[in-house]
Amino acid sequence: MQILSAQQVRDWDAFTLEHQNLDSIDLMERAVSVCLDWLQDNGYTNRSFIIYCGKGNNGGDGLALARMLTTRQCSVIVYILESGHKSTDDFQKNLLRLHGTGAELVFIHSEDHLHPIPREIVIIDAIFGSGLNRPLEMLSSRLIEHINKARNEVISIDIPSGMFADKSSKNGPVIKAAHTLSFQCYKLAFLVAENEAYFGQVHILDIGLEPVYLQRIQSDVELIEKKDVRAIYRPRKSYSHKGSYGHALLIAGSYGKVGAAVLAAQACLRSGVGLLTCVVPSCGYLIMQTSVPGAMVITDVDEHHISSLPAGLTRYQSLGMGPGLGTETRTADVVDQVLNSFDKPMVIDADGLNMLAAGGNRLARLIPFSVLTPHPKEFERLFGASANDFDRITLAREKAKELQVTIVLKGHHSLVAMPGGKAYFNTTGNPGMATGGSGDVLTGMLTGLLAQGYPPEQATLLGVYLHGLAGDLAAGHMGQEALIASDIVDCMGEAFLELKY
Repeated sequence: MQILSAQQVRDWDAFTLEHQNLDSIDLMERAVSVCLDWLQDNGYTNRSFIIYCGKGNNGGDGLALARMLTTRQCSVIVYILESGHKSTDDFQKNLLRLHGTGAELVFIHSEDHLHPIPREIVIIDAIFGSGLNRPLEMLSSRLIEHINKARNEVISIDIPSGMFADKSSKNGPVIKAAHTLSFQCYKLAFLVAENEAYFGQVHILDIGLEPVYLQRIQSDVELIEKKDVRAIYRPRKSYSHKGSYGHALLIAGSYGKVGAAVLAAQACLRSGVGLLTCVVPSCGYLIMQTSVPGAMVITDVDEHHISSLPAGLTRYQSLGMGPGLGTETRTADVVDQVLNSFDKPMVIDADGLNMLAAGGNRLARLIPFSVLTPHPKEFERLFGASANDFDRITLAREKAKELQVTIVLKGHHSLVAMPGGKAYFNTTGNPGMATGGSGDVLTGMLTGLLAQGYPPEQATLLGVYLHGLAGDLAAGHMGQEALIASDIVDCMGEAFLELKY
């Protein structure tokens, strides 16, 4: 699914009006009818409502919804914000249509009209839509604060009022909705952590916008969906052997953190790799041979840290580096050796990233199309702080293009920034995966997929999606709170089966 900007959505509306021979108010009526269906399907049409409207087209949606709710014998009070803005034509038409219905109309000219809200009332927020382009102030801001203080259940139409569709709304007044009924496609605002407290559950409603429009535009931001990864996934061939699926090398672990190497290795094997060799400090030998018997182990002469590389790196199809590695000076020297001697795209995570961030021109020496998998703090060490999530997304995309690497900025909807400029947001995963070792599992998966011959960009999309899907399956078995990283590994087989069938 493409993620469109607010302007692209407006263009899609206009395209639909032209190609379906509609008036704009007819499209508005269609959209509001779908909202009414959602309210009915979810048991709201036996409730009483207060609908807050601005004087733009979002307010027009609210007026149309008020009229439709009165036909279901719902008690409806409509508050219209007089903020000094000129009303749109469709707002005025819907205001005329509302006269003569059972809806009560109140105009908000000042704070004196911000009346107490009975606790049992459902609030419909139709004040400002995705066309908002500047922060709210004065009476508009006070209205948002008034609604949020009431703590009633709020359902926002299109987008919570005060929230920008394409840029940060941080520190501005924004409606706190329990549900957001948005239309046709996701907005970037629904995919960033800083907005989580405001949009509640997002429901994307199909209002019949003309699908041909999507074939005529080029969106550079998309969601990773099952159909996309199914197209990437390669079933195993009947006449194949372990050599058909690559030989991966994992450089991981240090004293007290060999578990990270174990998790990465287990995930690498579960990803379908043919052969796996792990380089660990000598303290990890027994642990690895016992916990991951399917992997070969090369031990470093140093008991606690990795201080040297094995010979013959060129025989490996992929290399993953970083989980539990530590940042000792001798280990940093190993990172330098890898950057100087391994000539294929690699996966770098955790302490591998921290050592890239430490300098030595390491970032510039990355093999093109390598995959970096930072969480937000690691990303900040690599590329500097960002004022908000939107700026961080922009920076990730810029750095991916500049360095010609793929950056996986981990989070609830992990961002995959591609070297060619495109960006993807993942649709799988859950908060239970916010647990130690989850990232090590992802590193192992990506390393294994690269070894099997998946191109780096495809390996990343497939791996990120499967990682989240395995986490969702694990959470379904035992709940999010009890989920640990090894549960993700244990559910990788189920994830592959769900992808296939």
